[in-house]
Amino acid sequence: MASGLFVILDDIATLFDDVATMSKLAAKKTAGVLGDDLAVGAQRASDFHASRELPVIWAITKGSLLNKLIILPLAFLLSAFWPEAIVPILLIGGAYLSYEGAEKIYEFLFHRTEKSAPACPEIADNTDLLAIETKNSAISGETKNSALSREKQKIRSAILTDFILSVEIIIIALGAVSDQTIPVQIAAVTFVALLAVVGVYGLVALMVRMDDAGFRLVERSQQHTGLFKTTLRLTGQSLIAALPKLIRLLAVVGTLAMLLVGGGIAVHNLEAVHHAFDSWPSLLADLTVGLMIGTAVLLIVKLSAGLRRRF
Repeated sequence: MASGLFVILDDIATLFDDVATMSKLAAKKTAGVLGDDLAVGAQRASDFHASRELPVIWAITKGSLLNKLIILPLAFLLSAFWPEAIVPILLIGGAYLSYEGAEKIYEFLFHRTEKSAPACPEIADNTDLLAIETKNSAISGETKNSALSREKQKIRSAILTDFILSVEIIIIALGAVSDQTIPVQIAAVTFVALLAVVGVYGLVALMVRMDDAGFRLVERSQQHTGLFKTTLRLTGQSLIAALPKLIRLLAVVGTLAMLLVGGGIAVHNLEAVHHAFDSWPSLLADLTVGLMIGTAVLLIVKLSAGLRRRF
């Protein structure tokens, strides 16, 4: 009986070892998409007022976790019973990501003046969106509801983008361990999915709170003297000054990431597109195809909206 117990423990140890090895392999395969997810997530979170960043990130994190809980069982079922449906789903998601990236470029080129001034200056100058009534009673209930409605709409858009990236991450991870047993596949892919939630949005939260850390260091420097005071003050000021630059950089990287992922899905899953750009450098091919698809979808959306307004 004791020998049977040792055999079971040995099997469990072997299973955990296989899961660890396959999880590392799957994480390596999805590293590029995880990086894109981080850039897109940070860019999305930076669209909000500083007082709302952490609540918004938490809301998106919960939505991302729900996305994974929905996608994981569906991915395992599709892989087992209907693998032909995976590529069309990826292509639709890639077209949406390309559209999002192209729309960002369109807004930057043609609506910069509109976006440079806040739609509601009273809200932009307020330190806490949820405390508007106590800090500025002149703001109407309609204005507050409009601001909260815009926030919810942006959160929904961020969760939808996360859903598409999550599909890409989970499918790539599943393909990396497809030759393993079902328990190993489930454990390894689930680990990568949870890593995508905790790792990505944990880093996003740290990024967007850099200025708070900087202000605290500057405040603490007042309690010290000499070199230590100077070091704390300069470090804090550097963090404060770096945050706007980091947010602008992440906005650019996030837009490029959506185009790269969307174009990469088309390049890797459509044989005609792959052959057309076969001689191109990989990144340039993905970016070009993503921009072409995104521009085409954006034109369709704009034309459809114009026709609806006209008729």
